[in-house]
Amino acid sequence: MFESINKNVCKNNDFTEKEMEFFNEILQHKKVPKKTFLLQEGEICHFEAYILKGCIRKYYINEHGLEVVLAFATEDWWVSDIASFHENKPSQLYIETLEDCELLVLTTETKEQLLREVPKFERIFRLLVQRNLSAMQNRLIDTIAKTAQEKYLEFLKLYPTLSQRVAQHHIASYLGITAEFLSKVRTKLAKQ
Repeated sequence: MFESINKNVCKNNDFTEKEMEFFNEILQHKKVPKKTFLLQEGEICHFEAYILKGCIRKYYINEHGLEVVLAFATEDWWVSDIASFHENKPSQLYIETLEDCELLVLTTETKEQLLREVPKFERIFRLLVQRNLSAMQNRLIDTIAKTAQEKYLEFLKLYPTLSQRVAQHHIASYLGITAEFLSKVRTKLAKQ
């Protein structure tokens, strides 16, 4: 159960066997059914979860009442609301499972315990935050500067198998277009 998360964290640091045992001991294993909210707007996020199995979406509801998908997370990814988790403030986001999921979870308390006992994990989580910031920056640039077709091709590159796992209206929301327009983009690409 811990093989993939251990490989995930060890690619950026060397840990002793004892340090990895401690890390594995404090992780909470959760099986979560499809269509479950891990977080809803107004709640405080008390978890950082590593995905062993399944697919999750992170979104908010805009002023028109429409869902805007910010990110998808699948196997070997981490999911959380970083701002809510670290600042202990109510979230503006929803985090929902799109498939049955298996997660390894750190709570606010267990993460603090981990960082006290094994300070080398600070680097791991700093790198995760940096990668997340980089991905969000690239996503913002793509949203502003690219055409719908370019955004969809970038999506397929970033998430090669997700178009078979996620409803088209969720993908359209992620791209900032309607499901109908996404259908036209896909038809155009199929003809090329």
